[in-house]
Amino acid sequence: MKPDLFEAPDYYNLDDLLTEEHKMIRDAARAWVKRDVSPIIEQAAQDAKFPKSIIPGLASIGAFGPYIPEEYGGAGLDQISYGLIMQEIERGDSGVRSTASVQSSLVMYPIWKYGTEEQKQKFLPKLASGEFMGSFGLTEPDHGSNPGGMVTRFKDAGDHVILNGAKLWISNSPFCDVAVVWAKDENDRIHGVLVERGMEGFTTPETHNKWSLRASATGELIFQDVKVPKSNILPGRSGLGAPLSCLDSARFGIAWGALGAAMDCYDTALRYSKERIQFGRPIAGFQLQQKKLAEMITEITKAQLLAWRLGVLREEGKATSAQISMAKRNNVEIAINIAREARQILGGMGITGEYSIMRHSMNLESVITYEGTHDIHLLITGLDITGENAFS
Repeated sequence: MKPDLFEAPDYYNLDDLLTEEHKMIRDAARAWVKRDVSPIIEQAAQDAKFPKSIIPGLASIGAFGPYIPEEYGGAGLDQISYGLIMQEIERGDSGVRSTASVQSSLVMYPIWKYGTEEQKQKFLPKLASGEFMGSFGLTEPDHGSNPGGMVTRFKDAGDHVILNGAKLWISNSPFCDVAVVWAKDENDRIHGVLVERGMEGFTTPETHNKWSLRASATGELIFQDVKVPKSNILPGRSGLGAPLSCLDSARFGIAWGALGAAMDCYDTALRYSKERIQFGRPIAGFQLQQKKLAEMITEITKAQLLAWRLGVLREEGKATSAQISMAKRNNVEIAINIAREARQILGGMGITGEYSIMRHSMNLESVITYEGTHDIHLLITGLDITGENAFS
């Protein structure tokens, strides 16, 4: 394994916009990725196995619920800190960041925002420490971009409900201890239900043969007459807006995370271009390679500014869902384009596991689709600026 020599690009001195605490948190996450993720991640991707050994490390850098209050086991950090942690983790691998994003934004966030005090005390501290791992069940085999059409349902059965249905493409599902599942009641109202490992009729088969997010565990959530206590229903909010608010938090983290993947591809390509000699000089001296690298750093810089400003707005409680969609869409797009261009700079070496670029490129093919597809986010912006709904 090549040593991790990553140096983050900062063409516009954006570190000046960060507090000393922000930089300390980011640098701690960066150091952990270099020490504990980089040496093992290529083999984990080749083996298509999530390295569970890194879970305590993710917890130690505050990757699980960084903005959750300390009284519930979180770090009590701000939104920019959350973004920076996701940036550094995805610089290592998108699949690892997916694990942290799901835990934070799709499991801990709804329990914190919409759960009872008893639910918060029961689940949040263990999720923050990594003792419990969580998953989020919204997408179904026949309902992806149209989550409101879900067919997973529960029926009242006294002091509990009976849950039936299935969820697909679920990160962390094969080993999750608790799943936040979104299902309709008998009046077609959507609610969050906490389904725990060991409940009879609850199974989590793993999805195999993936060419993307290979170092992340993906699977299904299947419910066959699962008895769930009513005390496991999130009472704070119902309707489709409840899971969508969780997706806002996750998409915010993705906007920062994809930036990390882009940075890693750029840094790798820049370093390689200075070392690779062709026609008697480094390929960094040729115009076409400089064009690629100059365009990469330009797009990264614009994406950094977009992510930072969104972080400020979100911390102030002013960020809209449409603004978050724009950042997610833009930053993933520039990341996947940079990965493709970086691969070309490395030529044949770019497809090997000796470098991170091909792994990032494959991972980003999933990131550009999940948490709202590339096209869906474009329509969200279109709706916001025109007032015309193109979804129906």
